[in-house]
Amino acid sequence: MAAKTSPADAGATLEEFVSARAAGRIVELIRGEIIEKGAPSAEHAAVETRLGARLEPYNRRHGVPGPGGWWILAKGELAYPGTHEVFRHDLCGFRRDLHPEQPAGMPMRQRPEWVCEVLSRSSARVDLVKKQRTLHAHGVEHYWIIDPDAETLAVFHHKPAGYLLALASTTGETVRAEPFEEIELVLGDLFAREAR
Repeated sequence: MAAKTSPADAGATLEEFVSARAAGRIVELIRGEIIEKGAPSAEHAAVETRLGARLEPYNRRHGVPGPGGWWILAKGELAYPGTHEVFRHDLCGFRRDLHPEQPAGMPMRQRPEWVCEVLSRSSARVDLVKKQRTLHAHGVEHYWIIDPDAETLAVFHHKPAGYLLALASTTGETVRAEPFEEIELVLGDLFAREAR
């Protein structure tokens, strides 16, 4: 389903976004527009689920078996005050040394250190351009883009002038991707369609 924007939503405020969410709509507030989020494809949902499971060792405090040190959340709604936008990220991560308590609220107000978007045809332009610009402007250190159709992972690292492509990989490769270098990611496993 393609993202939809109502002309009446141009110049929409955070309060209007909250009202839309209270009415049960799944939306984002992007550059003054309330945009409906389309339902993800099965491939999109599978990649998101598999990556979340693979990163689970990080989703705990330090001192337990595994790397730990992060809060990793799926479908987190985050407000970006500098541009008055609210994004519903596929996955986002907060370092526990910077966020001792799990981020809370809807939308959350804390800035993540890592964001991952899984591309879909209806949202690719937003994820690759608009969101990337906003995340950079707010200092989000790591931005991952996963394309289930092309079966690729692109890892971007924040630099003052813009995001630097730190890693590009595809099916058949095994990588250690920042900021989660302590574990290996087998790209083929993220995109596998066979029964597990």
